[in-house]
Amino acid sequence: MWVLWGILAAISAALVIVLTKAGLKNVDSSLAFAIQAVLILAIAWSVVLYQGNFADWKQIETKAWVLLIIAGVCTSLSTLFSYKALSLGPASYVVTLERSSLVIAIILSVVFLKEKISWQLIVGATVMIAGAALIAFSDGGK
Repeated sequence: MWVLWGILAAISAALVIVLTKAGLKNVDSSLAFAIQAVLILAIAWSVVLYQGNFADWKQIETKAWVLLIIAGVCTSLSTLFSYKALSLGPASYVVTLERSSLVIAIILSVVFLKEKISWQLIVGATVMIAGAALIAFSDGGK
């Protein structure tokens, strides 16, 4: 089931990039994110309320709070940086370079979460980096 959710996330992320790039034509990138953040907040809390999970926030341990807050800061910075890059460059090139974060996430998952590394993971990550570099630094990405 996680594969389905992963595919839906990938489709949603692709739509975010294209729609945001189109919407940034006459809008400051930080303002665009602030507008979207209000919607993100409303939708996320609506889902929590719909699922009946609101009371569960009391059971979250301190360490989890700290990690979730840090992740929230990183999410905000990542999005602000991404939107700024989108306002300056072509979406297809920006997203290719930005998605090299997948390889960084793999490395961090192996180091900090002790996830197993395999030859397939190494080859896949290498191909992702090579592809990102090839696209991002080609002449079309000026």
